[in-house]
Amino acid sequence: MDNKYEKIGIILIYALLFFNAYVMHDSRIAVASAFCGITYTILAGKGNPLCYLIGLTGSAFYVYLSFLNGFWGNLLLYALYFIPMQIIGFFKWNKNLKHDKYEIVKTCLDKKENLVLFSVILFVSLIFMLILWYFGDTNPVIDALTTVFSVLGMYLTVRRAIEQWYVWAGVNLLSFVMWLAIAVQGERVYSTVLMWLVYFLLAVYFYKHWKKELA
Repeated sequence: MDNKYEKIGIILIYALLFFNAYVMHDSRIAVASAFCGITYTILAGKGNPLCYLIGLTGSAFYVYLSFLNGFWGNLLLYALYFIPMQIIGFFKWNKNLKHDKYEIVKTCLDKKENLVLFSVILFVSLIFMLILWYFGDTNPVIDALTTVFSVLGMYLTVRRAIEQWYVWAGVNLLSFVMWLAIAVQGERVYSTVLMWLVYFLLAVYFYKHWKKELA
C-alpha cells in the first residue's frame, strides 16, 4: 500500500465516521472516540510521538463508553493504565527518534522475553476473567482477554517493539466482536464497531510495514 492508497483509505474511514454521526445518528461520544483512536493508531504506525496526544483524548472518550456499556475491565484499563502510559509514551518516544526525521527507531524482543511475557499475560488473563465474572461483567471472557493483552500491547508500544502489532491484532479482533454484539442488541455504537475493525486492519498493515523496516 503506497501513500496514495493510504490517503484514500483514511479519507474513506473518516467519511464513514461522518456518515455514522449524521445519517445513522450514532453516539457522538462513540464517533469522537473512534476518530481519536483511528488517528492515534495511524500516527503510532508511522512512529510519530504525536500519536500519544491524540490518544489521551480518545482514551477519555472510551472510558465513558465502557462505563455506559458495563465493560468494567476496559474502563479500568483505559482510566488507570492507558491514560498515564500515553503521557509516558510521548516522552519515551521523543527520546528515541531517528536523526533525519520525527520518527522513532523501531525494535524487537528476543525469544526469551517473548516467552516470559506471554506466559505471564495468559495466567493473569485467567485470573482477571474469574474476577470479572464474579462482579457481573457483560462479557468476562472477551473483556478479560482484551484488557490484559492491551496492557501488554501498550507496554510493547512504549518499548517501540514490533511485537505490539500482533498483540493489537488479536485484541482488536476480539474487541470488534464484543462491540458488534452490543450494536446488534440495538445500541448506537456503530463507530466503535468500525473503529475496532479498522484497528485490526491497521495492526496487520503496520506489522508488515515494521517487519520490512527491521529486516
